[in-house]
Amino acid sequence: MHFDEIDFNALYKQQKEATTFKMKSQAAWDNKAASMNERVHDSIYNEQFLDLLNLSGCKTVLDVGCGVGNLSLRLGTQLQTVYALDYSSKMLSLLEENAKEKKLNNINPINYSWYDDWSSIPKADIVLASRSLEVKDMKEALTKLHNHAKKRVYLSYKVGGTFVSQAILDVMQREVIKKPDYIYVMNILYSMGITASVNFIQSEGRSSVYKNCEHFIQSIAWSLGELTNTEKQRLEAYYESDVKNNKHSSDFVSWAVISWEV
Repeated sequence: MHFDEIDFNALYKQQKEATTFKMKSQAAWDNKAASMNERVHDSIYNEQFLDLLNLSGCKTVLDVGCGVGNLSLRLGTQLQTVYALDYSSKMLSLLEENAKEKKLNNINPINYSWYDDWSSIPKADIVLASRSLEVKDMKEALTKLHNHAKKRVYLSYKVGGTFVSQAILDVMQREVIKKPDYIYVMNILYSMGITASVNFIQSEGRSSVYKNCEHFIQSIAWSLGELTNTEKQRLEAYYESDVKNNKHSSDFVSWAVISWEV
């Protein structure tokens, strides 16, 4: 089979349907918003991502999946207008509070999802999708990003196909079906006639963000779904022996930052 004959979007959709890591509802993200607001603004990820942006000649940005504004707020100090899109109303509420505290009046919240009609959403010089591309149809989502950008698109996507480290999965003795890795995105873009660049950045590993054992187990359950009592016991032991003592505090999560000119 020739490379051009491979339907990478169809393969993506098959893998996305099969993966253990299911997409979260709007209500789930609403419930996550407060805890995210406590930690996401100080992540090493933010500056690493923003360092890759070329803002030359740009006045506007559309931040898709903006969350509580870890990127939108920073870009609001550099650009004329920020359109901040998220389907969690609680995320947007906290974003507005954060913008008010920083005396930013150029942040425009948009309560939309990937699956809504974007025809009324303004186009922007730069379109971002930072850690937000958990979608059923990748080609459809990439097309929306591309069509709304006047100059450049930047997105980030988890490297490795799993939101839980292999060390934790081994402790749990849990096997998972991985989600589509970032290479699917690159290949789908290629099939769309888009030549994209890729760079790699990091965010803090899970071990650096847990308040206590209960928080640790809740975080794993957020990614994997319901845990058995045996799995919880194994995680409790692992927390006490390794995580609590910060033995893995230097762990990092890798993200592929994929970008292209429009």
